Amino acid sequence: MNKTLRFMAVPTLALGALALSGAPAMAHDGADHYQSTLSQLNGSAGSGTITVDVTGNQAHVVLNVSGMPATFMDAPYPHVQHIHGGAQGVCPAPSADKDGDQVISTTEGAPSYGGIVTTLSTSGDTSPAAGLDLKVGGQGAAYTVDRTFELNAETRAALAAGTAVVVVHGLDPATLSAAGQAAKSDLAPTLPLAATSPALCGTLTAGQMKMPAGGADTGIAQETGTDTGALAIGGGLALVALAGGAYVVRRRSTAAAA
Repeated sequence: MNKTLRFMAVPTLALGALALSGAPAMAHDGADHYQSTLSQLNGSAGSGTITVDVTGNQAHVVLNVSGMPATFMDAPYPHVQHIHGGAQGVCPAPSADKDGDQVISTTEGAPSYGGIVTTLSTSGDTSPAAGLDLKVGGQGAAYTVDRTFELNAETRAALAAGTAVVVVHGLDPATLSAAGQAAKSDLAPTLPLAATSPALCGTLTAGQMKMPAGGADTGIAQETGTDTGALAIGGGLALVALAGGAYVVRRRSTAAAA
């Protein structure tokens, strides 16, 4: 992919330099910028992008996710996502599947991307302690998280070291192998493995500075999510009470219609 014939390289670089020479200069805006295009894991059909702009201890995060499983137990599928750090700073390779079920579980992926350092919630707490609070997770097939919050020292250190990795969880069971479909979650044995396994992953890398005023507006309104239930087990991922979450969703919908 992206291979270029050798004799085309010099003209291409020359044209790039010419284009840059005519572009307006971009002054540093005082922020550090990070970005990632999220890759699929475990047969996921989803896609996503994220930008993180850090000024001092404040971070503005815009995460766009689409193509994810839409429902779980007749309710919007609660997808949770985090910035992980403190490990290799990469997404897990197929060899991370140690038990041979053809699914990389959350714990199997942890040596690659590390533990949670920031919870990318739609509102409220963003600390690892918030873990997997589904009330503020992404909901359904497509959603956006767009918010500014205080970034903790662990996340700033992971970004600076190049080891910060974004992981979005929640798979369609139909995409898994027969063994994967039959397996239980490594974190919540009452749930299927698909419910807690990573679906998208991307390492945050230093990006270019923001364009000067007058560029394209990339802001997107925040998706607030649906009130379900969640439990964080240490720094790991555990989806719980999904059946109860489905009940809450239906009950609220009925109340709204009343």
